[in-house]
Amino acid sequence: MKRTHKGPLRDILARNMRRLRAARGLSQEALAHDCGINRTYLSGVERSERNVSIDNIARIAKGLDVEPWKLLRKE
Repeated sequence: MKRTHKGPLRDILARNMRRLRAARGLSQEALAHDCGINRTYLSGVERSERNVSIDNIARIAKGLDVEPWKLLRKE
């Protein structure tokens, strides 16, 4: 698998995804199902290993029931 340079925004996205997913009591598998995204891909995003597209950020946000910008906001 080709890896791209990991930037700080990936870490922010990953932290926010984990926090919001845990707050909703969702497993990675349940969130992946709700988003229509492969669980392995979602896991890679949550570990800051994947360069996620804007479309997939929108899908993840919808699965977490938040606005997409909230996934990218530094807490």
